[in-house]
Amino acid sequence: MRYISYLAGKLAAAAALLALAWKGLRAWWPEPYSFDEVKLDPFGRDLGYTAAVMLFSLMAVGLIYLVILDQRFRCRTCLRRLRMPVTRGTWNQFLLGVPSTEYICPYGHGTLRVEDVHLAGVSDMNWKPIDDMWKELEELETTKR
Repeated sequence: MRYISYLAGKLAAAAALLALAWKGLRAWWPEPYSFDEVKLDPFGRDLGYTAAVMLFSLMAVGLIYLVILDQRFRCRTCLRRLRMPVTRGTWNQFLLGVPSTEYICPYGHGTLRVEDVHLAGVSDMNWKPIDDMWKELEELETTKR
C-alpha cells in the first residue's frame, strides 16, 4: 500500500508543479488584442503562444514519464532505489534466453528482473520478494555458537 501511496503523492506533486507552471505561463503571456470586446483564445491564432503550449505539454508528458520510471525502479517494501545491476543471459545465445538485467534492494527485500530486449510489445518487470535471506543467515550464526 505504501508503494501506491508514494506513487500517488509523486503524481500529485507533479500535477501541482504543472498547474503552477501553467498559471505562470498564462500570467506571463500578454492578453491578445480584442476587437469589438470579443475575447479570442490565443491558442491556434498566436504562433508564439501555441509553441509555448506545445513545449509545456511536452514538459508535462516528460515529467509524468520520469515519475513513473522512477517508481518502477524502487523497492516495493522500503521504497528505496534499487541498486547493483547484474546482467543475466548472453546476446550470442539469444535463443536460449533473453538477456536481462537484475536489480536488488540494498536491504535485501527483493530483486527486479528487467528484460533488455523487447520483441513483442512491453515486457513484464518481474519483482521477486526475498523473505528468508536474513533468517537463513541468522540461523547459520546461531548454530555456530
